[in-house]
Amino acid sequence: MGASQASLDPQLAELARSYGIATTFPDWQGRPAEVSRRAVLAVLQALGVDALDPRRIPELLAERRAESLRRFLPSYVVVREGRSAVIPVRLPDGVPAAVSIETEDGGRVALTLRRRDGEAHHVDGRAIVTYDVELPADLPAGYHRVHGAGGEWTAESLVLVSPRKLPVPPDPVTGLMCQLYAVRSTASWGIGDAADLRALAEWAARELGCGFVLVNPLHAPAPTLPMEPSPYFPSSRRFADPLYLRIEDIPEAAGCADADAAALRAENSVDRLIDRDRIWTVKRAALEKAFAVWEDCSTSARRAEFHRFQEEQGAALTNFATWCALAEQYGPKWRNWPPEFRDPAGRAVSEFRAAQHRRVQFYGWLQWLAAGQLAAAHRSARAVGMPLGVVHDLAVGVDPDGADAWAYASVIAPGVTLGAPADMYNQQGQRWNLAAWHPDRLARAGFQPLRDTVRAWLALGGGLRIDHILGFFRQWWIADDAPAADGAYLEMDADALLGVVRIEAARAGAVVIGEDLGVVPAGVRERLRAEDIMGTSVLWFERDRSGRPSPPAHWRRECLATVTTHDLPPTCGYLLGVHVDLRARLGLLARDEAAERAADEADRLDWLRVLAAEGLLDPAILAEITGRQTAAEAQPDAVPAAGAQPDAVPAAGAQPRAVPAREAEPDAVPADFAARLRPHLDAVRAALYGYVGRTPALLRGLYLPDIVGDRRPVNQPGTADAYPNWRVPMADGNGRVVLLDEVFSDPAIRAVAQTLARLLRGGRAT
Repeated sequence: MGASQASLDPQLAELARSYGIATTFPDWQGRPAEVSRRAVLAVLQALGVDALDPRRIPELLAERRAESLRRFLPSYVVVREGRSAVIPVRLPDGVPAAVSIETEDGGRVALTLRRRDGEAHHVDGRAIVTYDVELPADLPAGYHRVHGAGGEWTAESLVLVSPRKLPVPPDPVTGLMCQLYAVRSTASWGIGDAADLRALAEWAARELGCGFVLVNPLHAPAPTLPMEPSPYFPSSRRFADPLYLRIEDIPEAAGCADADAAALRAENSVDRLIDRDRIWTVKRAALEKAFAVWEDCSTSARRAEFHRFQEEQGAALTNFATWCALAEQYGPKWRNWPPEFRDPAGRAVSEFRAAQHRRVQFYGWLQWLAAGQLAAAHRSARAVGMPLGVVHDLAVGVDPDGADAWAYASVIAPGVTLGAPADMYNQQGQRWNLAAWHPDRLARAGFQPLRDTVRAWLALGGGLRIDHILGFFRQWWIADDAPAADGAYLEMDADALLGVVRIEAARAGAVVIGEDLGVVPAGVRERLRAEDIMGTSVLWFERDRSGRPSPPAHWRRECLATVTTHDLPPTCGYLLGVHVDLRARLGLLARDEAAERAADEADRLDWLRVLAAEGLLDPAILAEITGRQTAAEAQPDAVPAAGAQPDAVPAAGAQPRAVPAREAEPDAVPADFAARLRPHLDAVRAALYGYVGRTPALLRGLYLPDIVGDRRPVNQPGTADAYPNWRVPMADGNGRVVLLDEVFSDPAIRAVAQTLARLLRGGRAT
């Protein structure tokens, strides 16, 4: 990957490492990979360091060393609740100083400075001495400020006190997972909405005993056409998508539904792609009518409630609503706007906001409605007995041309995008085209953008899943004009980022789930466990060092365990090899189709054998699928029963790479494997859920499409327009659309749902 390490000048490599840029890293196969000079220079440039001229590197290194000595106080400090911490204070020798801490509740306490003996440095012609200041050990969890004053110098440091513990379920909790846009009812306007979420949560609690419903990110896209379908490529992570509003639940919307809305409802059962452009056009027209009614006729109580919401959300809501109004006039890419509108604090933007006050207020009003309906869905889930309720999903990042990137442009790193290096599923690496936070600028902003975003979603649910939480530890930065594989890892301050999440989660009494799949650096999963953050385990990826399926007892306890994920087909589709068929058709395979299919079928056969060994799958079914005459022949000694491989469990922290499935034995998989498996899909699906139910996982997810037998993936990684990602409605195994009304009323669907939920809880199928 990239140029050889030998081509990196030692001083350039040293400069890179001083900024947290890794010049080498282990690839997904555990082999050392080297970062190119081009990638290092691009990441440095994004951090504000111009090292293109090699002659400047010694000067830049010296400046980097002196930088910390010029700081009166560090920009922030992270400490665990109940523990003390010592922070350095640096001043010119002989300058008197006073330091105090201001707690979040407004209290202030003077702190004592202790000079370090014999430590002095010369910077800018001055002798700099260092003092140690010990913070009180009884600081409550939260955000506090250290203030320092010395001569002409003043400084401030944010103190993040991370709570001792986060809420963790004492016993296993089973929950439902869904892509809300794909989950429609007869009352939906072409897309699943907040009322559908409420009804689904109530049904899951009462009929299945579920304790949570996990949904896809409900972040806001740009309000312009064409609408962005991906929930993982939002304009704003901070605010919600008004497409999820149930119009009839808005008091001012009585009579706003028209023939277009009726047509959308009538077509919910038709198997066609979810048309967000059409849906938004119809919903926006209805919302505009409702807003006009609200302006003229809303009660004083509702007006007061909206004004409170505006005050609570502050400048973030004002900026978002302003961006939406600007996007309507100038398009959704703010970097292409007239220059005077690119600065949220600029005079032109202020004048636009005043001139377009009504339109700006409209978009703020939509956010008030969305927050209200989503909060109501969560309250309803809790009211019917769900211990967690709705669990929201936080995307990795945002569109660099979107609302958040405009509002927080000062903390965005220019010229780079987030992505991932090559892995066994994406040989060319991945470019996500997401904006990257500049770590130092984010810190200087007091981590406010992250604090506000996490707090907003925890106010609407009982938990938060953080997509690609590995990005809290390191991020793969790629230059805008470079291939995805030619990037570099930048180390992030996990203490601070996790600290923010933990503070907000503790205050909300919420559970946090980190999606930690893929190439996981050593120690990350152990760190998440120590921070009371649940990991993520997907059955198809759980393997020991030899590549065999990991026994249930060896799975993690502190995780959300599932059979599948939204980046794979639903379970019945995966069992039939839909993912191989699709990738072959789209030209996404890294090897010959026959070889890929053989390896994939061998992988699935491995799982079938383990399911039979666990007593979850009838050996006679395994014999039918494999074409062997007896169950004993279908279950060779080469695949021991799960639980009989204690020596195969990886040591703690020893997971630097993804483990591929082991290669198949010659002639082990019949040529008509999928055809033989098809009649037994229900039994195998149940066995897989029973397997997850035998793990110690505290959270266990039941994927709604698995209940109805859906086979179509909602997303195919590595594609943009070649596959209709995030637009496929939920359907049964024959491609017939299934609405929530049928899920709730059909005895056969209910029986499947209850069986899978019971298996997930560790029970038996009957």
